[in-house]
Amino acid sequence: METAGIGWIAAIIIGGIAGWLAEMFMKSNMGVFMNIILGIVGALIANAILSMFGVVLGGWIGYLVAGFIGACILIAIARMFRRSAA
Repeated sequence: METAGIGWIAAIIIGGIAGWLAEMFMKSNMGVFMNIILGIVGALIANAILSMFGVVLGGWIGYLVAGFIGACILIAIARMFRRSAA
C-alpha cells in the first residue's frame, strides 16, 4: 500500500469502497468489515497479477480499480469453493 502512495487509513477507506463496489457488481451479500478486507486483499492480489504483465496501477484511483478487480476475483473464487463443497 505504501508503494501506491496511500496510507493505511486511506487503504481502509478505499478498500471498503472497492469491496462495496465489487459486492454490488457480483450481487453478493457481505458486511462492511468483509468489504474492507476484500478491497484491501483484492488490491494486493490484483496488483501482483497485473505486475506480472508489466501493468502498474498507482495512487488512489489505481488502488480503487485494483481493489475492485481483486475483490471480484476473490468473490468468484469463494463461490466456486462453496458450490464444490455443497
